[in-house]
Amino acid sequence: MAATPPRHLSPRKTPRQARATVTLEAIFEATIQVLLAEGLHRLTTTRVSERAGVSVGTMYQYFPHKQALLYALNERYLDIVAERVEKACAEHHGAPISEMVEALVNAYWEAKTERRDVTRALYQSAVELDNEALIEAFSQRVDAATSAMFTSATDAIDGDQVLLNTTLLAVIFGTVRNVFERNLPPAVESDIRRQLVKMCVSYMAAAKVPNP
Repeated sequence: MAATPPRHLSPRKTPRQARATVTLEAIFEATIQVLLAEGLHRLTTTRVSERAGVSVGTMYQYFPHKQALLYALNERYLDIVAERVEKACAEHHGAPISEMVEALVNAYWEAKTERRDVTRALYQSAVELDNEALIEAFSQRVDAATSAMFTSATDAIDGDQVLLNTTLLAVIFGTVRNVFERNLPPAVESDIRRQLVKMCVSYMAAAKVPNP
């Protein structure tokens, strides 16, 4: 994620060797477990280091406090989600708009619900973060990927394409978060997912250039 974090949230160092990367992954996973088991207010770097099986000193080498840890965790998560969206968009260049929309909805939906524990933990953690730079970097990546995809569509789009793209993403992101937070039954979620695809396809179809 190409975002410059606020100075007080910057990690002390970044992993440069495979062993250090494994350590960082263990820290992130332990952070998620502590968040889910004990809640945001009881999360400390000491509790995380104990669960991760690393020393407090090792933890401190990377993260001076829990806000820096939570920022890095959110950055990693958004990077994964952005990569999933970018991959789906790249794979559907030159396709009809309806196929593009369905691929976009499915990629984002699956990225957010594949590990519900992670998503739930990060929703909890975001309230303590100055994460505006992260959200902006994520949005720029997704905007660029989706805009490039729709520009390559076999059926041309008329009107303000930036507005169309921004509106479409807002609808998808907002719907997925609402469905997730309501903890709806799986069957209902599946129905809403299909309806979301239909709604977004209809929205984009209305902006297509009519056949002469």
